[in-house]
Amino acid sequence: MSTAKKFAGQTAIYGLSTIAGRVLNFFLTPVYTYSYSTGVYGVLTTMFSWASILNAVMAFGMETTFFRYLNKHSDNQKKVYNNAFASVFSITLVFLLLTLPFIGHIANFIDVGKGTTHKDFITYIDYFIAILVIDAWCVIPFAKIRAEGKPGRYGIIKFINIVIFISLNLIFIWLIPYWINHHLTGSVWLSHWFAKGWVGYVFVSNLIASIITLLLLLPEFLKIRFDFDKKMLSEMYAYSWPVLIANLSFIVNENLDKLLLGKLLPQGISLHEVGVYGACAKLSLFLSIFVQAFRLGAEPFFFSHAKNKNAGHTYARIMDYFVIAICAIFIGLIANIEILKYFISNKSYWVGLPVVPPLLFGYVSLGIYMNLSVWYKLSDQTKYGLYISGVGAILTIILNVLFIPKYSYMASAWISLIAYATMMVLSYLWGQKNYLIPYNLKKNLAYIISSVVIVYLSFSIFKRNIFAGNALLVLFAGTALYFEWKDLKATFIKP
Repeated sequence: MSTAKKFAGQTAIYGLSTIAGRVLNFFLTPVYTYSYSTGVYGVLTTMFSWASILNAVMAFGMETTFFRYLNKHSDNQKKVYNNAFASVFSITLVFLLLTLPFIGHIANFIDVGKGTTHKDFITYIDYFIAILVIDAWCVIPFAKIRAEGKPGRYGIIKFINIVIFISLNLIFIWLIPYWINHHLTGSVWLSHWFAKGWVGYVFVSNLIASIITLLLLLPEFLKIRFDFDKKMLSEMYAYSWPVLIANLSFIVNENLDKLLLGKLLPQGISLHEVGVYGACAKLSLFLSIFVQAFRLGAEPFFFSHAKNKNAGHTYARIMDYFVIAICAIFIGLIANIEILKYFISNKSYWVGLPVVPPLLFGYVSLGIYMNLSVWYKLSDQTKYGLYISGVGAILTIILNVLFIPKYSYMASAWISLIAYATMMVLSYLWGQKNYLIPYNLKKNLAYIISSVVIVYLSFSIFKRNIFAGNALLVLFAGTALYFEWKDLKATFIKP
């Protein structure tokens, strides 16, 4: 029991630190949209989208490989740590060799509009190269902390990183301009170097937060030794590349549409469209956070119950409750979108609100896919995860290239839905053939279809009326409770 409690506590800390980071970063959205034009926010969206993709490349799936090889070589864990870090460090050296001599060319490729100057874009790239390298170096030390069962230290360092990043953003965007405008002590000195409205301060804040994180991880860095095993290193790279491709496929689905918007639309409007889409897409993160929280809690449970006689029925019951919960959140977010939109404090962004329903339904599909994915994880057929995410990535690329020039960000929102829905369907079909779980397909489809109809009524027919939307939410929840009450009572209420 103590082991289980320890495991649950560690999982909670890891999950909460990850989710807290996303939530707190979300609350920077009103700060950015209030302070920056749509074009400038488009710069932020573009740069962070590239960073998400490159972060995955730099880590190379080595975090997962590190845990696998710790178990495989439990008698020589120091060598595993050294080799894992050497792998990431080697990739960062290659990255620096491929980027530093060509920063000007990279800026020409990334610069997609008139939201900022070309000189500033070069500066942003300098910052991001440093951020990417430092963050990559921290991947394996963070994994080491987790492997040693130190969730408190992990959570504290992650929390400090978040607090520093957010605090510096607020200082650069609000506090210093206020200080200068009110001629407070030191305002003359500040005005000599401070550039009001410069979006580069967001990247400076990120870089400082990353440097401090690296310093906090110094005890882990000091344990690294240049004791490498070429055979082990080769095996680790071989194990990592499928993980990398699977991770990249998911990140492509999440970020490539924003990059393609910048490249495929005319320069005069590209950054504006990227900014509008990026800001309104933030509203869908509420559902994304729920999906991530579920995954963090469910995966350990799925594996721990795999050998139970009724495991399949347990997984099916979990799916029932998950579908109801995620559909209710889907409806609730749309029902209250007229309130949530004020997180985007600049009204010029609100033109993009129609992207929210398809993006949210895309996250519904992604959540169900993550729930379904238990079959290939438990049956050691992870190649199917690679196939499924690959199909999603290919759909994202081809359809965005075809439809963005005509339909702009609305195409991207619907394509995100198509990609995740396809992944969900493929996982169900392959799963039923390879690892049968008795899901209640008809019942789950009824809830999903009902939620889509209700969202359509709330958003399009009732024109986002809060009272009508929430009445439909209550109707959905009440109906679900009526039909599920007997099972809920039997499952959660002891006789």
